[in-house]
Amino acid sequence: MGERYLKSIRLLAECMQGFERLSGQHVRECGLTHAQFDIIATLGNTAGMSYKELGERTLITKGTLTGVIERLEEKGLVARERCQIDKRSFFIRLTRQGEKLFAEVFPQVVSKGAELFAGMQAADFDALELQLSRLKQVLAKAGS
Repeated sequence: MGERYLKSIRLLAECMQGFERLSGQHVRECGLTHAQFDIIATLGNTAGMSYKELGERTLITKGTLTGVIERLEEKGLVARERCQIDKRSFFIRLTRQGEKLFAEVFPQVVSKGAELFAGMQAADFDALELQLSRLKQVLAKAGS
């Protein structure tokens, strides 16, 4: 096996970078960064969530999350409120303007992404998801 895994990891990273580049193109046309869209997409169709939950559900590092939320707040797309249970933390939710943007942009970005995968069959997705799930489990066990 040796360093065979490096080829697979590199291919996985290149696929992710390529997908982010293509999906990010439309997101940027809407005036958002990829990280900002990730937050809006995660908050969409929810009543909001804590910083902690938002950090766990997005692909944004904890150190970057605060700055991205601040910029979204400046744009009027999210609101931060003190958590009633734990006054040290904040609850983040979309504003009306943020909800409107989510309703406009999210379906378009999903549609563009679906076009990229139009040639794949259900069996292709099943095989891909199985292997990615296995890899995720291996990484989670190693990180415990």
